[in-house]
Amino acid sequence: MELMIGRVVKSHGVRGEIVVEPTTDEPAERFAVGEVLRGVQKNAEHRLTIAAVRPHQGRLLIRFEEIADRTQADTLRGTRFMAAPREDEDDDGFYDHELEGLSVLHEGTAIGAVTGVSHLPSNTLLEVRMDSGKDCLIPFVHAIVPEVDLEKGHILITPPEGLLDL
Repeated sequence: MELMIGRVVKSHGVRGEIVVEPTTDEPAERFAVGEVLRGVQKNAEHRLTIAAVRPHQGRLLIRFEEIADRTQADTLRGTRFMAAPREDEDDDGFYDHELEGLSVLHEGTAIGAVTGVSHLPSNTLLEVRMDSGKDCLIPFVHAIVPEVDLEKGHILITPPEGLLDL
């Protein structure tokens, strides 16, 4: 089974750089210079070699050996980078697709569902659609999300006062 490790948001500048939103806990390893990435875009597949990478506003700016200019970079918009799980990866972690759709429980009551996961430089946030219709961002840290039960299809949260009121 392959996992999505990032996706192309847009091109950047005129020299063929692209903006990539990483969806992996190991962006420095997965997006290292010299790595060959497999990109999937609708029915097309790309093999791209990383020539340069640098952080930019919580995302990565990547230049590939095969992409010479902005016009070529623009054609990659929406490309998802896929990779096989590494054998040494920690089994205690969760993949985004495992968390999306889980019911969110607070004090034993379902209050919403996870609709997405945002990976920021400082931490990871769970995007939750509350039953009230509001969207809420919940820091994915053990103090606030002490339990994730994939078999039962829910997460348990213990938010600090006011977090759910925003």
